[in-house]
Amino acid sequence: MAIGTIGFLSLVFQIIIACVIFSVWLIRPNWNTAYRAGNATNIKEEFAVYGLPDWSVYVIGATKIALAIALVAGYWKSELVAPAAISMAILMAGAVICHLRIKEDSLSRALPAGSMLAMSLFVGLFN
Repeated sequence: MAIGTIGFLSLVFQIIIACVIFSVWLIRPNWNTAYRAGNATNIKEEFAVYGLPDWSVYVIGATKIALAIALVAGYWKSELVAPAAISMAILMAGAVICHLRIKEDSLSRALPAGSMLAMSLFVGLFN
């Protein structure tokens, strides 16, 4: 079955979203990156900068990983894609808000989460 440009772009975004989530949460959670909030050097410290409780790191991480798996599985089970993408968009909106609340951080630190939000919305709305 041939897919159009929108379908192809949606599939590409599904893969990008999943790969980024797997990378951030499974490969690089303890890496110091330019996009961490405040002076945080890992995900746990970043959540503390946001004022979130310790347990939220695990709940949000597990949820994002599960949603990324659903986006990959959506290649075979298309009914998984829209709910997973919209749920991811909600989490990414929360991430953007958390970044913007940190006054001493530059706006550029919210760009990765904002990009993931935009891709998730696209996939959720056009799948």
